Amino acid sequence: MLKKVKFIYNPLAGEAMVTACLDQIVALYQKNGYSLIPYRLTFEGESYRQDIVEGLDDSFHHILIAGGDGTLNFMVNLLQNSGIDIPIAILPVGTANDFGRFVGMPNDVMKGCRTILRGKTTAIDLGLANGRYFTNLLACGLFTEVSYKTPTLVKNTFGRMAYFFGGLSELPKFRRLHIDITSDGGNYRGSCLMLLVFNGQTAGQLRIAHTAELDDGLLDVVILKGEKTIVALTQALTHIRVGRSLLARYNISLDEIVHFKCSRLSVAGYKGSEEQPTDVDGQEGPLFPLEIECAPHRQRIILPAADFKK
Repeated sequence: MLKKVKFIYNPLAGEAMVTACLDQIVALYQKNGYSLIPYRLTFEGESYRQDIVEGLDDSFHHILIAGGDGTLNFMVNLLQNSGIDIPIAILPVGTANDFGRFVGMPNDVMKGCRTILRGKTTAIDLGLANGRYFTNLLACGLFTEVSYKTPTLVKNTFGRMAYFFGGLSELPKFRRLHIDITSDGGNYRGSCLMLLVFNGQTAGQLRIAHTAELDDGLLDVVILKGEKTIVALTQALTHIRVGRSLLARYNISLDEIVHFKCSRLSVAGYKGSEEQPTDVDGQEGPLFPLEIECAPHRQRIILPAADFKK
């Protein structure tokens, strides 16, 4: 008897590459003993969330999710809030695919399916901000509204360059934030160009939280202070290229960057930053103030059989 798999796909993600491979995906899964039950995401109407999870129970081997970071965020929140504990698997076919790349999933759709069919199931951490789960990143400040404000057609046409040009348009009007952070791993109060809270490692495919792990019960907090804007941006590029461990090894200090690990943190704004918007996995997130925590081993997921830690 074929094992059941729910296939959730976003037809608008990336360049709609998954829709061109639907028959091949179904054929490959059938060949390997699985019956694929597809659901096409539309994000329309009031009942579509219930329609997606209708009938999902322990008889399903896993849920195959094809989309970008935003699609993954939507599905993880839906499953967690519905109390559904079925392993997920990711086909990263969006624009940035930060989380999919972090866990080692290939971009090629069919190669990704074969990787999943040979993969292993493990439990990973999730971030949780004001009741909203995130797999990869919560961000606020410079550039962080670009992702969810960039139209899908533009992202599909220009890919990551759409984020770049969108970010440039923010620079003339951006004003530094003022934030107050308390956590069990470090505190910070002062100006801020950008706040990044990672469960994963990358933002826009740039590896920033070099030492982040998916199952250590900790989040990586990176603050770009911005007291000297040009210096801060230059140091950010150095941090991205070199990484925290090498900087420490050679005793190189980047005074415009704060980086620490914690399991929970509180974030508030002051001096005009009291209701600052945030970005959660490329989607519009909650406003300040924030209560953020790591939810250890919260989501079961199928990952490449090789060691997935980067």
